[in-house]
Amino acid sequence: MGDELLSEDDFLLWSEKDFHDAAKRNDTWKMQELIKKGVDVNAKNKVGRKALHWAAGAGNEQALRLLLEHDMDINETDSFGMNALLLASWFGHLNILQILVSCGAKLNSENKDGLNMLHCAAQRGHIRVLEFILEHLEGISLDGVEKSGKTALHLAAEHGQLEAVEFLIGMGYMPGLKDKKENTPMHLAASKGHAEILQKILETGVSVDKRNIDDLTPLHTAADGGHYECVRLLLDSGCNVNAQTNRKMNALHYVAQHGHDREASLLLKAGINVDAINNQHCTPLHLAVFNNHTKVVRLLIDAGSNLNATDIRQQTALHIASEHGWHDLAEMMLISRVSLSLTDKQGKTCLEVAARGNHVVLVDMIIKADRFSKWEKVSVANAILILNTLSLYEICAHIR
Repeated sequence: MGDELLSEDDFLLWSEKDFHDAAKRNDTWKMQELIKKGVDVNAKNKVGRKALHWAAGAGNEQALRLLLEHDMDINETDSFGMNALLLASWFGHLNILQILVSCGAKLNSENKDGLNMLHCAAQRGHIRVLEFILEHLEGISLDGVEKSGKTALHLAAEHGQLEAVEFLIGMGYMPGLKDKKENTPMHLAASKGHAEILQKILETGVSVDKRNIDDLTPLHTAADGGHYECVRLLLDSGCNVNAQTNRKMNALHYVAQHGHDREASLLLKAGINVDAINNQHCTPLHLAVFNNHTKVVRLLIDAGSNLNATDIRQQTALHIASEHGWHDLAEMMLISRVSLSLTDKQGKTCLEVAARGNHVVLVDMIIKADRFSKWEKVSVANAILILNTLSLYEICAHIR
């Protein structure tokens, strides 16, 4: 086989691919053999990666040292903006990082997302690399951010790196700093369900009710993600349970929308407003019914939700259940004595909405519920009439 291109889609010759593979497995004998044959040590594949990148990323010290004797461009990047220094940080190879630093690698290198070596190590949770960078290298900013405005602490919190979070806080990182979307590390930890990290950040005393660009507090992000332990921690820390976003959503709206019944129970026990309305005039009950979340609907009804509240279309939750033909949800509300006479913007009652959707079983349920309600009213009225006609003597005699 000649030394032609691997394929039309690649940029390497066969000898160059062999050289890359040898660097990946730390095979310096093979690498030296190919160098003697004149292989291009700087040859790049289709993503701009060369042998030096592979050796650094794999933590292959012997291959790296050999390459540094022949490859003078130590800071060259691949198509993702990753150079050898950043790859060593990303994969946590401290010995490789130390070699590259001693050879004059550019310490403030950044990839296309603006990640520097500190960000890479923090996101991946490489404590020894973080220690080396912050304790032995000069000019590394604690507050340096990548393109979305995240610090190393943001990245560690978002990606669940507890040890890295503890180390960075100990080094003086500020848990209250915000990224470009105004998220604090607490927002990111809560949104991903990293309860241990959230606890660690809470211990610093940072405000628990800071808001991001969408007016969400950490409680909103935890509720939206259905993260029970994070919701519990935030409630125990005294957060504002009734905080509303710029769309007037409270945490209960989010759990109702997604069907997070365990989180809904926590919020209800904490005294959240069960009938808060968002910018579409929807209560949590509207959202739970619209998304067919039976358990949450049951919880909300038991918590005393206003069954007759209407949304922006003047629909009650029963209108919504009737529109979709959801028998179980409708039955819960019918048993709980929802009003059957209310009409939506089109002047339709729940019965008419169910009939329009040809939901025969539901139509029958509503008709029977209506008949029972009317019979009950008549029975009560008759009982009152009888009592009113009885004399005090007759009432007393009847009691005896």
